[in-house]
Formats: sequence, C-alpha cells, structure tokens
Amino acid sequence: MDRSQLADFLRRRREALEPEEVGLTRGTRRRAPGLRREEVAMLCDMSVDYYSRLEQARSSQPSQQMLAAIARGLRLTVDERDHLFRLAGQNPPTRTPADSHVAPGLMRLLDRLSDTPVVVMSGLGETLLQTSPARALFGDERTLTGLSRIAAYRWFTDPSSRSAYLPEDHAVQSGILTADLRAAYGTHGPSSIVGSVVDALLAESPEFAGLWAKHDVTTPHSYEKRLQHPEVGLMSLHCQILHDHQQGQSLIVFTALPGSDSQQKLDLLAVLGSERFAPERGH
Repeated sequence: MDRSQLADFLRRRREALEPEEVGLTRGTRRRAPGLRREEVAMLCDMSVDYYSRLEQARSSQPSQQMLAAIARGLRLTVDERDHLFRLAGQNPPTRTPADSHVAPGLMRLLDRLSDTPVVVMSGLGETLLQTSPARALFGDERTLTGLSRIAAYRWFTDPSSRSAYLPEDHAVQSGILTADLRAAYGTHGPSSIVGSVVDALLAESPEFAGLWAKHDVTTPHSYEKRLQHPEVGLMSLHCQILHDHQQGQSLIVFTALPGSDSQQKLDLLAVLGSERFAPERGH
C-alpha cells in the first residue's frame, strides 16, 4: 500500500469533480475547487473521518469493498478504479460481464434521476444501483447474494421475483430474459460465469430448459410495462434502456405519461422510496 500516492490520487480526483457532476448544488459559499471531503464521504457511504484519514495518508489498508465504494463515489473510470486498487495494495477486480463498477456516465445520469425509478444493471443482469423509487418498486436487489443477484436466475427460481408483473405478462418476460442470457452465453462461452448460470437454470427450471432449447437469440423488448405495487396499485410505465457498450452495462428508466394516473402513482412511489431508503453511512 502506497499511502502517500493513494492520498494524493484521492485528493486530486476529489478536486477535479464539480458538484453538478454528482447531483449536488454548488451553493454560494464554495471557494475551493471540486468537492468537499464530507461530500465525497456521503457519495461513498462512509464516515467523513475515515475518508479524511485516507486523504491524510494515515489510514489502515482499505478493504476491496471500501475501495469499490470510493471508486463509485469519485466517478472513476475502470482504469482509474484499477489504479486505485493497486495504490491501496489490492488486486483490481477481474473484468467480467458481472463487473460491478458503474460507468461514470451512467452515474451522472442516475444522479439527475433520483426521483424516478432507475436501475443500473451489469451485462449479466445483476442490479448494481437503484434509485430509491426503484427500490420501492422492486425491492432492494443490491442486497442479494450468490446467483440470486442475477435477474434471470431469480425469475426462474423464485416465484416472488415475478410479483411486480401481471401473470399474463410472465411468458413474455421469460422469453426476454432467456434470449438476453443466450446472447451473453454466445459472447462469453460455457466456461464463463454466464455458463454457470445457464447450467444452474437448466438443472432447476423446466420452464427455462424449454425456452433455452428453442435457441431464440432475439426477442422483441416491450417498451410498455404493466407493473403492480402492493401499495400504489397497477401502473402503465414506459421502459427506456440505455446501453454502455464499452462496459457492458445498462441504465433502465421507468416513466409514465405526464398527468396520467400512473404518473401520480409514480410520484407517490418516489415519496415511499425516500422514506424507506434513507441513505446510511458506513465507517
């Protein structure tokens, strides 16, 4: 661990970030360039004291989980993230379809859509980030572990994962998830983590096995989703997907027709989300 270089790198990256880039307001009393330490600590979900000690080169070696949080908070690119890990004396994460480091461009979009259901997913279908309205709609999928982190695996093995969709729409969603997994399997091969997911589903889900045997690689995605919530009811939402092809991640945004009943329910969902998922700080 190179404490002095790590401290210098963190300080320079913090000073290079402007408040508007991370969804913060600038205010009238800001004199120094970039973000304040307390703002970075908030973005990284850690205490100000811990982050300050890192910048002052007097901390113990941060864990890989802590480094990943710092990389997200400082909006680092993948190359910058790997450099951060090396300075901290840790091996950089292996770059795979399940890479959990969110592209800075997607992070900037997420910062500006905090009152809208938005999900960032990896190329393997793992939920990497959710806005609070998205967590209120689908549950907090970031806390899941093992294969349950993967949307297709949950869909075919856990009936509760389908609760947000109407029963008559399940077959369409099953086809979409299978085709997406087939495309990823063709890219990464049977020896990859994608292959492990496919093997597990073939063993556990007859429905998936039947769809997999059809070799469908393209299934039309419906941009109109009917989603139901136990408290606000049924909503008709437009689903827009933005792909980051370089990093293999997707940003999924759910919106409703302005002035519609679904829009009113989305507004209520945003309130529910902000009340239930107030940010917590790590140490």
